[in-house]
Amino acid sequence: MLTRVLGALLRALLVVVVVSTPSLLVPGTTEEAAQVVMLIALAFGAFTALEYGSTFPALVEFRDAPPFNRVRVLSLFVMLIVLSLVARGAQGVGDTSLVLVLTALGMVPGQLMDFAWSPLAVVLAQVPQEGAALSGGQITAMAGLAFLVMLGGLAVFWGLLRLRHWPNRGQPFNVWVNLPTFDPTMGGDVVARLNRDARVNILLGLAATFILPVAGLKVAGHFDLLILTSPQVMVWGIALWMFLPLSMVMRGLAMLRVAEMIRERRARLVAGVLSDAPQPA
Repeated sequence: MLTRVLGALLRALLVVVVVSTPSLLVPGTTEEAAQVVMLIALAFGAFTALEYGSTFPALVEFRDAPPFNRVRVLSLFVMLIVLSLVARGAQGVGDTSLVLVLTALGMVPGQLMDFAWSPLAVVLAQVPQEGAALSGGQITAMAGLAFLVMLGGLAVFWGLLRLRHWPNRGQPFNVWVNLPTFDPTMGGDVVARLNRDARVNILLGLAATFILPVAGLKVAGHFDLLILTSPQVMVWGIALWMFLPLSMVMRGLAMLRVAEMIRERRARLVAGVLSDAPQPA
């Protein structure tokens, strides 16, 4: 029990650090904005502590199947750090050489993403000539960096799946604990439902990379939110643009793996029953 509580508190602290990263690195944070960020960070930290400290699950999936959530949180953390450093450099603060390296690293994939009617092209078309927090080139580099981190997170998790290091076969895998929002008793065969939900998550994740920027700009314009003039909001916007599809695709791949495990388990049980059955004379 003590180990679970300490682990939950440590995870909560890490979540607070992740959420606070842009406000700590990007200059120009007002006192009111810092207070709002800290309140949000504490709320997410408290939620994480409650989820991992309780015996029964609520919303967090694959809670007892590391490193699924670790890969996601680490990917988001890396995204926020590199994007904040580029935004910090745009304000004339920080290590110029590091900012140049990150910008050059992100420009190649960013330029590949900047084609006609692409989400990035839509975002760049909305950048004002004056008053923008970041230039078009900096936004392109940040989008490319976030895309690289997303691909890295997917590659790590895909490697774990291919090498069959996820989930840990040395420990029992509880479907209810790791998929608390999935009811295996409803709607037909559980393997077919897992495969269907997995494919839906993967397709939605791929579609989200095209939908999120356009939808975000539409919502911001409707409520008169100044997204493109705030470097911190731009950092969060670009990070979430790549993080949400990463989470959805990873969830889909994980559900395919769970379906495969259940299918293998059924095959072993059927083989065991057949081997124990009396043989005809």
